[in-house]
Formats: sequence, structure tokens, C-alpha cells
Amino acid sequence: MSRLVDQGAIYAGWVGVGMAATIVISFELVIPLQSVVFVMALLGGLLIGYYANARADRRAGPWSRILANAVYAGLVTGISLALLYGGVRLLFMYADDGYRIPSEGGRLTCSAGPDCTYRRYLADPQQAPKLKAEGIIDATTFQASFLRQQLQGGLALLVITTGTAALGGVFYGFSRPKPDSSAPATTPTG
Repeated sequence: MSRLVDQGAIYAGWVGVGMAATIVISFELVIPLQSVVFVMALLGGLLIGYYANARADRRAGPWSRILANAVYAGLVTGISLALLYGGVRLLFMYADDGYRIPSEGGRLTCSAGPDCTYRRYLADPQQAPKLKAEGIIDATTFQASFLRQQLQGGLALLVITTGTAALGGVFYGFSRPKPDSSAPATTPTG
């Protein structure tokens, strides 16, 4: 075997990139429910780990190769999810210019970027006490806290997706089709 993973797992990794983009666009832009991104990372990891081996047609061979296929596809998917999730969140923070509709009080008086996002949180009666409790007193401390949260969220998405992808590979390993005994024995070429 010349590669660490099968060609089908590499293909599955690209499918995972598309899946990550679809999840982030759907649940951060279209319907802003960030917590759903984490649930979808769990389900997506299971699917991509299974799919990597199904796509590679891994009927025989060692468990180490099955797990390598699943973990590779899970890593690619998890990295994509983390980057897209964090990127969209950071875009909203750094592009915030303070605009609010008139019924919410109109435009905020702030400098574009983290300052506007900080003031938006301060204006929310549910968020303001949380900021104070966390020691966030200005745009600079807000930005540091926000960046830390995005890093933690991205790492969580990576771990969730990769871990459940490995589990998807285990599911595939136990349920995989057995080699056809009437055909000559072959192993996947990729």
C-alpha cells in the first residue's frame, strides 16, 4: 500500500468539505442556530467516517486502514467545519458597523468591528450581565473573549467530527460487505 489512506477516503474528505460548507451556511447564515452546527458535526462525522470506507470499497484488509480512512475524512471535514464556523463568526464581528433597525433603537454609536459588537451585547438586557460576570469591560476584553470562544468552538468541532468519524469507521468495519468468494481476491488499489 503506497498511501496512508485509500483514494475513496480522499474523495470522502472532499465530500466532507462540501458537507461542512452546507452545514455552516445553513445553520449560521440562513437559520442562525449555532448550536445545531455542533449536533450536525456529530452526525456528519459518523456519516463521513462510514462513507470514506464505503467509497473506498474496503471489503477486506486491516482495521488500521479502515480507521485511517475514517479519521482522514473526519479530520478534513472537522478542519473545514472549524474554519468555516469561526470565519463566519469573525466576519460578523469584524464587519459590524452598528446598524440596528429603528424599532431596536437605531444605529449604535461605535467604531466598526469589535466595538460595535460589544455595544450590541451591552444593549441586550440578557447579555449585559453575562459580560460583566465574565469580566468583559470594553471592546478589547470582548474581542479577546470572543476570539477565545471561537478557538474553543473550532477545536470542539474538530474533536467531535474526527471522533465520530472514527466511530463511523468502526460501524463500517463491523457491517462491511464481505469479499466475494467467487471472484479472485483483490485489495483496493487506492
